[in-house]
Amino acid sequence: MWKLVELEWKKNRISKYIFGAIILTSLLGLFMFAQCYLGIANDASTGVPDSAPGMETMAPQIELFTNLSFLIFTAVMMSSFIITPYKNKTMNLMFSYPIKRQKIVISQMLSVWLFCFVVLLLGKLFIYTLLLAVNGSMTAYFSLGYNMSNIGFYIQIVLKSVVTVTLGFIALFIGNSMKSSKAAIITAFLLFVVMNGTVGDFSLRGNAIVPMTLVIISLVCAYLSLYKVETKDLK
Repeated sequence: MWKLVELEWKKNRISKYIFGAIILTSLLGLFMFAQCYLGIANDASTGVPDSAPGMETMAPQIELFTNLSFLIFTAVMMSSFIITPYKNKTMNLMFSYPIKRQKIVISQMLSVWLFCFVVLLLGKLFIYTLLLAVNGSMTAYFSLGYNMSNIGFYIQIVLKSVVTVTLGFIALFIGNSMKSSKAAIITAFLLFVVMNGTVGDFSLRGNAIVPMTLVIISLVCAYLSLYKVETKDLK
């Protein structure tokens, strides 16, 4: 299986996605730095940071923007690795190999999931470390709101990264069903809106039931993406 994953990375030129992830992380890091230390979110009349409820510290802001960006990034990769080959019928060539179709599709899904999980996790750690390294030497308009010496901090960002990337399976299923890369990307954005929505005074952001439910739905969608793939006619 690992050789198939490596083959997918090579076939889809993973280097361009590495470059894309580096650029995206750098832009997010610059934006978070400006939020925290340059006061770009400050109210012009009062000079006080103008933040939404629940965004009073940098930690939830980092999670919000990195998760949104890399969920869409995951949907884009799912589209490139899986949806486009189905749409362009190039998957027929791959299914002509003496390997089970399910194994091929699993390797495609796994290659995207592993890559996006790693780059999201590393991206978060980079941004958290960047803001912490500067803290004390510059005036912070937002408190950091996290402690990188606490093991719970790392457990939390790992779990959140797993949830975010796993949601890509829903985007994959919708996009594959509609044979549309755009549908996959739009689905990813809508999923993020659902996870971070607010109904009246009730915020879904801190509700553990919502991400758990979506992860279960994601796994069901991953299964459905593999269902009957051995007998599915691509013509």
